[in-house]
Amino acid sequence: MADDKIEVEGKIVTVLPGTMFRVELPNGHTVLAHISGKLRKHFIKITAGDMVKMEMSPYDLDKARITYRLRNVNVERNAPIRSYGPRRR
Repeated sequence: MADDKIEVEGKIVTVLPGTMFRVELPNGHTVLAHISGKLRKHFIKITAGDMVKMEMSPYDLDKARITYRLRNVNVERNAPIRSYGPRRR
């Protein structure tokens, strides 16, 4: 019962305040998603157009938790190229 999670992949459509995102699933459904703690801890940046892997509860299919940002996916976005190194101040 504790592992009743649905794993899905989707594309970030909109970046919202408070580390929330609108994500479109391959079937056209749109969900509201937030970042998991590991992504926050390791400063993983997510922008519009990124493909992500998410976990959803079978009880509420309108919300999800982003657990992984997929790499090596060709996405069309007009965003600057990011550096993947640590922050320097």
